[in-house]
Amino acid sequence: MPVVVDQREDETEEAPDPSVSRRRWLILGLIFTITVINFIDRQTVSVLAPVISRVFHLTNTQYGRIVAALQFGMMSGEFPMGALMDRWGARLGLSAAVFWWSAATGAQVFARNGIQFGAIRYWMGTGECGNYSGGMKTVTRIFKKKERTFAIGIFNSGSMIGATIATPLVVFLMQRYGFRAAFLVPALAGLLWVPLWWRFYGREPKSATLAGDPKPVSLKIMLSDSASWAIMGCRFFIGPVMQFYWYWMPSYLFNVRHMSMIEIGILGWIPFLLGDIGGPLGGWAAGLLQARGLSILNVRRITMYGSSLVCIASLLVPLMPNVTSALLMIGMAMLADNFLSANMFGAVTDLYPDSQVGRATGLTGVAGGLSGLLFPLLTGILVDHFSYRPVFLLVAFMPLLGTFALFAFARRQYREAGQSVATFTSPILPGL
Repeated sequence: MPVVVDQREDETEEAPDPSVSRRRWLILGLIFTITVINFIDRQTVSVLAPVISRVFHLTNTQYGRIVAALQFGMMSGEFPMGALMDRWGARLGLSAAVFWWSAATGAQVFARNGIQFGAIRYWMGTGECGNYSGGMKTVTRIFKKKERTFAIGIFNSGSMIGATIATPLVVFLMQRYGFRAAFLVPALAGLLWVPLWWRFYGREPKSATLAGDPKPVSLKIMLSDSASWAIMGCRFFIGPVMQFYWYWMPSYLFNVRHMSMIEIGILGWIPFLLGDIGGPLGGWAAGLLQARGLSILNVRRITMYGSSLVCIASLLVPLMPNVTSALLMIGMAMLADNFLSANMFGAVTDLYPDSQVGRATGLTGVAGGLSGLLFPLLTGILVDHFSYRPVFLLVAFMPLLGTFALFAFARRQYREAGQSVATFTSPILPGL
């Protein structure tokens, strides 16, 4: 049974659930907000890495294991979380995921060594992976296909906003109250978000769950289709790039560029601010190109290959003569990678029906979790035994490999389905 969706359905697609369509931007705002909180959670350890490494006597290799533990947790939880979203909907599924990971975030206060940090970060990961499967499930429920890449770009940009806020926030909390206090603020924010989500999302219609799907598809069938390997291969290579900057940039600035923690707090958010632009820009560009009559295949090719080439800016980071130029190159790479990610997640909605989006996103998360598990371990080894230079070389070209994997494995599906899309009404340029 093929997984791919014929994009000609877009011309006669069913309207989004009317119970939420009028407040869809409010709901998207809540998804954006929890993504911000999620990435403050994730960033806390990376911002505190110089302090934690000193207090607990951790090498770069040992710190890499803590980072890998979170990714292993995400890999373990991705498909179960995606199935939960498809089966019960995002209202219950995302509420449970946020409560679960927020409890883990707060529990880091009690960690006393690297092993305990790793165990709690694994716990966090099993819940935090629900952010994207829940967000994607929500977008497919309340937005028409022509609006989805833009909506995905907006909520995905919450990752960069969270990373931007995290650096000065965590440094401030550390300086004022001690580094352990930095774990409590995002944990509390997540717990306070849950009742707001429960209140404004509304009841899940039966048709939004797997129970209402007339043609449920098993994991075996999904994995038998090359589209699954296309999106998994794409995220396997693209995911670790942003993770490297999230988890290793403070250590790089502290150990290689010799910035103090206060200087990192003052300047370290600047690349993330540039990266913030990438997600909405990627969605906007996709809408603009489709409004000009390009097929979805050509839209994805232009946006994804173009942005993956800009990601090569990572190669220049260690060659920059000063901190300012290095931060600029990092910001450029982040902007391009976030632009690319918006279209990568948009590709999931290209290739899968709405009833399978949660599980499909979960599959991509398994692939991203696997590379996210392996890459921090490799990074720690390379940094301890060589330098950051070979790591920057890898992250410069991995987005291009991921983009190639998507179109190599999904060539048939895009030619059969994507080429049929000839007209498009832009959600943000309605006159086109």
